[in-house]
Amino acid sequence: MSLFWIVIRELAEIEAMAASKKVITREEWEKKLNDVKIRKEDMNKLIMNFLVTEGYVEAAEKFQMESGTEHIDLATISDRMAVKKAVQSGNVEDAIEKVNDLNPEILDTNPQLFFHLQQQRLIELIRNGKVEEALEFAQEELAPRGEENQSFLEDLERTVALLAFEDVSNCPIGELLDISQRLKTASEVNAAILTSQSHEKDPKLPSLLKMLIWAQKELDEKAAYPHINDLSKAVLEDPAI
Repeated sequence: MSLFWIVIRELAEIEAMAASKKVITREEWEKKLNDVKIRKEDMNKLIMNFLVTEGYVEAAEKFQMESGTEHIDLATISDRMAVKKAVQSGNVEDAIEKVNDLNPEILDTNPQLFFHLQQQRLIELIRNGKVEEALEFAQEELAPRGEENQSFLEDLERTVALLAFEDVSNCPIGELLDISQRLKTASEVNAAILTSQSHEKDPKLPSLLKMLIWAQKELDEKAAYPHINDLSKAVLEDPAI
């Protein structure tokens, strides 16, 4: 992002200055912004990267047509989102079938992901009060994997321990039943599918925005300059002097 690199440049220029803060006027700052040229093609790729990674199918299709960005098979987004939605809804067995329909190698080559999906299946059985089925599933499907991997064994033991509590809402491992656990597993599956399709597993835009926030904080110590305080609006605000 242009503003990020301007901030970095200012940091380098101010580093050798005295302790007093340099004051950069809005006019000076906007001139620096205008001097930085970014290709529209690069901006379009950044936006498309975000839409594809986050699964906004309709928006990606419309933006692809309007911007003329390189063709992407948007049907794969719908398939990926169906898997993600299934996990988020607790339908893990359906999610596994959908992943195998997309690409069987995803789970075959990623034992940790497969274990986490199976662990989520166990969590859903416990959530639904299917104690006997949960114990049988844990013994037959997860225990053998735990014997091969210490980390898997520890996760399995934590999950099975849920059965020891009548009120899981107050137990120390109750977070396994939170919606956040489903979201965590869904995100892991989503990232694996993206990687298998030669896409980046995380969108670039949030990382760039975090870099911008960091750079502004670093420059705050050395200069007073127009900020972007609200990233959703991206409006420059004059500094308090």
